[in-house]
Amino acid sequence: MRAPDFWTGDGRGVLPLLLSPAAALYGAATARRMRRHGWASPVPVICCGNATAGGAGKTTVALDLGQRLANRGIAVHFLLRGYGGRLNGPVRVDPVRHDSQAVGDEALLLAAERPAWISADRGAGARAAVAGGAQCLVMDDGLQNPTVEKDLSLLIIDGTYGFGNGRLIPAGPLRERPEAAAARCRAAVLIGEDETGALAHLPPRFPVLRASLQPGPEAELLAGQPVYAFCGIANPRKFFATLTEAGAVLAGRMPFADHYPYDDNDLREVLAEADRLRAIPVTTRKDFVRIPAAFRSRVTVVTVRLAWEEPASIEALLEPLAQRVPVPA
Repeated sequence: MRAPDFWTGDGRGVLPLLLSPAAALYGAATARRMRRHGWASPVPVICCGNATAGGAGKTTVALDLGQRLANRGIAVHFLLRGYGGRLNGPVRVDPVRHDSQAVGDEALLLAAERPAWISADRGAGARAAVAGGAQCLVMDDGLQNPTVEKDLSLLIIDGTYGFGNGRLIPAGPLRERPEAAAARCRAAVLIGEDETGALAHLPPRFPVLRASLQPGPEAELLAGQPVYAFCGIANPRKFFATLTEAGAVLAGRMPFADHYPYDDNDLREVLAEADRLRAIPVTTRKDFVRIPAAFRSRVTVVTVRLAWEEPASIEALLEPLAQRVPVPA
């Protein structure tokens, strides 16, 4: 889906006002659901969540945490819903056997790094992962899902989008109020600069870890080159800005809806436009797994990684959990 335009701004338009009764019902249902108790896992559970619908950088943070824990010798498994896929799970993702239509794009990205499980019932997925050898679970999303007890929850905030217009779904993008989400989190992770004043909506003195997205090494090859950028992510501006910062020349851009399921005709049009502009067609790693296989050789992928302003701060949050994991000698 593509987020409505009125989900940004000050939230004072006609549509947010008309939808406010439905938003109140949505908020009450979320609060009621979050009073439930979930399964207490015998291994640490870390949740990378957010307060808004759509992406905020959760998968990128999950990948970073997975690597940091793996560096300590811990067998990390990822757990997620599998948004956009048809399988309900629990199932361990196999990048060879599964495609994005089966398990969703985020699941494929995570499974390319370490074991990943999808499950509509996050509790059942967690039990399956533990039975499968997980010494620590890292959840991509799930902050508003109470079926698994979390040991460490992080509130991920996209600095360019913040909390949108500050209203609850469907009047705005909020799954719950920022202060309610923060109450269940140990810290916030702000990715990029706080362009919308999102931090002002958090409780006083709430810990905030700052990070930025850095382009992967392949971006260096695009410096000075004309590119035609296309992507179907929650905030396309982030990808376009990453390319510009890497020195690429944006000859054209095409934003698609988040999790957009590309077909052959879409790629023919993208490649035709890139040819017309005499530009290199480029996209994100997340989009690449949704592109029909026959077209992938003609598209350049630009990856991103998370760069922490103070890496010691996130390591300090992980340390108590890592100490609970029995690591084989």
